[in-house]
Amino acid sequence: MITFDLTFFALAIPAIIFAAISKSGFGSGAAFAATPILALALDPAVALGVVLPLLMLVDISSLKPYWAKWHAASAAALCIGAIPGVALAIWLYQIADPNILRLLIGAISIGFVAFQLARARGFIRIAPQPFRPALGAAFGVIAGFTSFVSHAGGPPAAIFLLSQNLSKTTFQATTVITFWIINILKAVPYAFLGVFTAETLLAGVYLAPFALLGTWLGVKAHRLIPERLFFAVTYVLLTCTGSKLIYDALA
Repeated sequence: MITFDLTFFALAIPAIIFAAISKSGFGSGAAFAATPILALALDPAVALGVVLPLLMLVDISSLKPYWAKWHAASAAALCIGAIPGVALAIWLYQIADPNILRLLIGAISIGFVAFQLARARGFIRIAPQPFRPALGAAFGVIAGFTSFVSHAGGPPAAIFLLSQNLSKTTFQATTVITFWIINILKAVPYAFLGVFTAETLLAGVYLAPFALLGTWLGVKAHRLIPERLFFAVTYVLLTCTGSKLIYDALA
């Protein structure tokens, strides 16, 4: 049951605005945080049902400014991998403990940021890795699975995309099209599993204006922030996301 009281809106409004800003402007790295924030007041399964339609609204709102600016091969590799990832998550949804996977992804996220910083400072000198569809599909499996169980597909997708040395707009556009497709893949099984209810949809109606506001703010921030600063912010968000995943796994 959802009680539409002050506590609900005090948690939900900033959570959705933050998620929309991250998703539309900073590569989705921290967008998943809306789910654990809402889970402070709601059952986690209910929080998943509230958040997904709003993420899909952000996806649709973000498509126009980034249309056709994505790296199609990377998006295709991630989406192809996401199909078995989502299928696995459907099978394991009610019986699997995702904490080990959260811990692994959190450690990889923070380790990747440390690796990138070491490269930037010259401690590690390695030539840029060529695009490998199999690697993208492997990260897509993880992104599809974690996206289904906690809307936390952003970190594994970001790890793969950041390794491709994309421009900030290409990086952002690729995350937009990738998670637009992945979220569509998730919506139908969510409905069959009973994740969506009349109350979660009503909550979505109440929160939709704040999702649109966050989308507008995220697109503006993306255009105004220089590329170097953009990736610095992305690494910070990835570190925060990885730390939160580790905390959730161990708590």
